Amino acid sequence: MAKVRVLIVDDSALVRQILTETLNADPDVEVVGAASDPYAAREKIKALNPDVLTLDVEMPRMDGLTFLGNLMRLRPMPVVMVSSLTEKGADTTLRALELGAVDFVSKPKVDLAHTFRDYAEELVAKVKAAAGAHVRTLERTSVPAVVPKYSADAVIKQGAHPRHFRTTDRVVALGASTGGTEAIKEVLIRLPPDAPGMVIAQHIPEAFSGPFAQRMDGCSAVKVFEARDGQQVLPGHVYIAPGSHHLLLARDGARFVCRLSDGPPVNRHRPSVDVLFRSVAQNAGQNAIGVLLTGMGDDGARGLKEMREAGAPTIAQDEKTSVVWGMPGAAVKLGGAGEVLPLLKVAERILQLASAR
Repeated sequence: MAKVRVLIVDDSALVRQILTETLNADPDVEVVGAASDPYAAREKIKALNPDVLTLDVEMPRMDGLTFLGNLMRLRPMPVVMVSSLTEKGADTTLRALELGAVDFVSKPKVDLAHTFRDYAEELVAKVKAAAGAHVRTLERTSVPAVVPKYSADAVIKQGAHPRHFRTTDRVVALGASTGGTEAIKEVLIRLPPDAPGMVIAQHIPEAFSGPFAQRMDGCSAVKVFEARDGQQVLPGHVYIAPGSHHLLLARDGARFVCRLSDGPPVNRHRPSVDVLFRSVAQNAGQNAIGVLLTGMGDDGARGLKEMREAGAPTIAQDEKTSVVWGMPGAAVKLGGAGEVLPLLKVAERILQLASAR
């Protein structure tokens, strides 16, 4: 297979060097060039025709968001943003994802001694995933493990499916990763204010989950929150897992409530979709609806199957509309998806399933 050809765009010579050396260390990736600003990048894109672009936000002469917007209108290509993990950086990065960026990684720190392998694996994995992503025009490989890959057993033990209990409430559990922030928005903006309560696990850093929930609250008819421990899950309300904790669904009598756990990362993620889905399978059973959207890897595939086995209808996003058909594709292969739908049909189907007796 041909190497993934990468162009790095960053005004910092040190960052360009770190990214270049990190990516070139992988035998399947080749950095074909680097540019210090968008004007130089524009010429190098024409000359080098890279597969993937890594893009900084704050650069001289033209900021990264302006350049990204122009790029996605005129020459759509996979872009991985290099972002600071701050509240300001979160808002900018979420805007970049709206403009069509595939994913983001944090800015490399000067002192990477203790975290370099983790950072390198994340960067390489995201660049490789971006190379195969479905990139839209703007209109409106295996990596060695350095940490144990826990299953959901590390946070919540697998148990018997619940007996049917007396409640008329339905609850929707949704998981996503790469491309998920925009996919989730496409679902939420199509829900009415009396939609079933929804719990969401999106792979996202701690600094980003709060701003993401605020953005979703501002563009949808449902009320969207960053989940807090003990919150009751109510119709017309959506609860997004904090980037630092697993989100679980628990039962308090006939009520559903949110529970947060700082247990170990599952499938190398916290929050993990498998953890959320298992808790929903155990505590809501056939009263739940499971939805797995675009994302890299396989987190959520086993959990979606557990939900289906507990009697819940389950939906996976189709390959054509997924940015990366990793997680939903794994669920389909495992038999966890009762239906496979294009993204713009998901909200409508949720409402149909919720109203069915």
